[in-house]
Amino acid sequence: MKQTYRIFIFSIIVLSSCTSTEKLSYLYNLPESSEPQYFSFDVPDYKVQYRDILYITAKAMNAQGSIEDLLLGVGSYNQSAYLRDEASQYIIGYDVNEDGNIFLPIVGELQVADKTIEQIRILLQSEIDKYFNNTYVDCKLLSFKFTVMGEAKSPGTYINYNNYLTVLEAIGRAGGVGDYGRRDRVLVVRPSEGGSKTYRINLQDKALLSSEAYFLQPNDVVIIESVEHKVFNMNLPTFSFILTTLTSAITTTLLLINFFGN
Repeated sequence: MKQTYRIFIFSIIVLSSCTSTEKLSYLYNLPESSEPQYFSFDVPDYKVQYRDILYITAKAMNAQGSIEDLLLGVGSYNQSAYLRDEASQYIIGYDVNEDGNIFLPIVGELQVADKTIEQIRILLQSEIDKYFNNTYVDCKLLSFKFTVMGEAKSPGTYINYNNYLTVLEAIGRAGGVGDYGRRDRVLVVRPSEGGSKTYRINLQDKALLSSEAYFLQPNDVVIIESVEHKVFNMNLPTFSFILTTLTSAITTTLLLINFFGN
């Protein structure tokens, strides 16, 4: 009888701390169909801000027939040496100052704040064309950083080297949601001109694919909340050991009392 009681108590503890398979899934409410599903979304056009870093090149063919970067003044082969690691890329990048301007050789100072990358590229192309013929100008955002905090397996700050980044990709970069993370309560904090905007998203709901926070923007912070029973789960081995020790001590005591009583 006592052994059955111990097993019953231990089973309740274990079952109360279990997590269903549904809670471990992503986008679990998508219809199970072999046909592709389509969800509408708006890809955000990020506007450059103060402290952003831009990578700008203006290439043209010189008299010797080789491609030269007019802003760096070096050949394309030597330029590749500048792009071997992240630190080098930031060294040759152009910082956006407090006034929203960047300073380029030959061209001088240009206003780039509150413009998209494509708008800046068009502006740069028109300015470079004033000084050189048959040039190709390219512009990219180097400072696309994002942070994943909370119950991720590898929380931290990461750098994105693509034009776009989804929240699922960002969490994947951080190793995914940890054992104690809630997939149904994730917070995205987005800096904006008027302050910080927050979005509450559910990684298990297909509505995520149409959310404004599905595509992250530079400097976004993704916070994964903990499950309510995290502390209990972490201490479950201790609780189980204490319970087993207590029940064993009580059982032994009762047996000794019964033995000496007889």
